[in-house]
Amino acid sequence: MGTYLTCECLSVYAITMPELPEVETVRRGLAPVMEGRRIVKLEQRRADLRFSLPERFAERLSGARIDRLARQAKFLAAHLSTGEVLVMHLGMTGRFTIGGQMPGEFHYGAGGIAAHDHVVFHMEGGETVTYNDPRRFGFMELWPAATFLAYPRLMTMGPEPLSNGFSHAYLDEALRGKAAPIKAALLDQKVIAGLGNIYVCEALFRSGISPKRLSKTIPGQRAARLAPAINAVIAEAIAAGGSSISDFAATDGALGYFQHRFDVYDREGQACKSCGMEIKRIVQSGRSTFYCPSCQR
Repeated sequence: MGTYLTCECLSVYAITMPELPEVETVRRGLAPVMEGRRIVKLEQRRADLRFSLPERFAERLSGARIDRLARQAKFLAAHLSTGEVLVMHLGMTGRFTIGGQMPGEFHYGAGGIAAHDHVVFHMEGGETVTYNDPRRFGFMELWPAATFLAYPRLMTMGPEPLSNGFSHAYLDEALRGKAAPIKAALLDQKVIAGLGNIYVCEALFRSGISPKRLSKTIPGQRAARLAPAINAVIAEAIAAGGSSISDFAATDGALGYFQHRFDVYDREGQACKSCGMEIKRIVQSGRSTFYCPSCQR
């Protein structure tokens, strides 16, 4: 991945594999320049991202005020004064860049436009918020606010960590009878919303559970360990500004630093911090899983 430049008038978010903490970090950084402010003008530089952008996209957003910028699972949701909600997903390579009021200070590409700058929000107050996505796995959709609870991509999702709906009792019920390995079950957004590969690996280590263990064996004492481990990992990662595996950076250009606390993720061949045994890597459902075969049973 390339190196992203920053200056006093610029903030960069670059996410390779966004999970709940990284998306929450993006939301917190964007809120001061977007929440409560009007979109003076929206520039749409292509017709599609992962799929087509909404019909009359620039027209519908230009002039709208963002009353609230929320996050649900791995989605950003901008609640607009027009009665619509702008739903945004970063995909694998999407990032938002906040530019200040000093044109000419920062240029990249012909005319100061990067090749993959696809959507630009010109905000009340003078800032620009640019969405850049080289692989175009992200997307933006508009949905009526009155029926947002029925938004299809969120309707089937389970509760988020740290929410009132998530507990070891919930895990007892959600995992009961499931034959899938616990690692696969926790990555299923219908079970828990917002969890991804990094934090599942870390939570399983903290709770002493093997990623290969069948989900149906988790209810009971294991679920009682796993639920608080998930909550603790997510809370710590949010406080740390997420994990910078490649080029994720926060609003002031600082990298997320939770990766410095990893117990198992991306530590294949290194000694376990608890017992000294070598951290192993296996592939489950096409994803790398890191674990300690001694500490996790």
